[in-house]
Amino acid sequence: MSSDFEAYELDFGTITAELTNKIGRIPKLSGEDKTQLVLNVDKQLEEVRELLEQMDLEVREIPIQSRAMFNSRLKSYKQEIEKLEKDFKRSRIAYSDEVRNELLGDDASTSENQRAHLLDNTEKLERSSRRLEAGYQIAVETEQVGQEILSNLNSDREKIQRARERLRETDANLGKSSRILTGMLRRIIQNRALVFILGAIILLTIILAIYFNLRGH
Repeated sequence: MSSDFEAYELDFGTITAELTNKIGRIPKLSGEDKTQLVLNVDKQLEEVRELLEQMDLEVREIPIQSRAMFNSRLKSYKQEIEKLEKDFKRSRIAYSDEVRNELLGDDASTSENQRAHLLDNTEKLERSSRRLEAGYQIAVETEQVGQEILSNLNSDREKIQRARERLRETDANLGKSSRILTGMLRRIIQNRALVFILGAIILLTIILAIYFNLRGH
């Protein structure tokens, strides 16, 4: 499942890069060119929203111990899309800039270009900051997952050691039981031998008694 999520991430990166470029171009266009680009950006934003929904579904299928890391990444992507949508709305307001530029002349155009350049740089810095923050969160969550895995491994090792100790105790008890049974069997054999010997002596005594009795007559 994580491989599907990573594939969606690649698509997300490609589309958002295209959106960032196109949104930055919108204020510089006018007329039909601007209209077509706005429609194209609107369509791509819809595509990337659907992509985020697919990523959300994939995260739900990921095992719980790894899900936190992917949730953090998905959250940062959603924030990035929200920022792109805000930038897109601001860029569409530039429809009225053409009339203002015609009225105010080149100074207004230069000022607008400078403002757009500053906004573009500010947005790049904000996106970089969000990505760094997301990377830090992923690193922290990865460390937490690693600690949980190590804790589970230590717990499993302790369980295995206790199981081995119980096996040793069981083996020792079986050894004692075997020795006890061997001793009992030996005593049973000895008792049977004594009974046999006593029976033989009694039988021999009876035979001798009968013999001497008959001989006396």
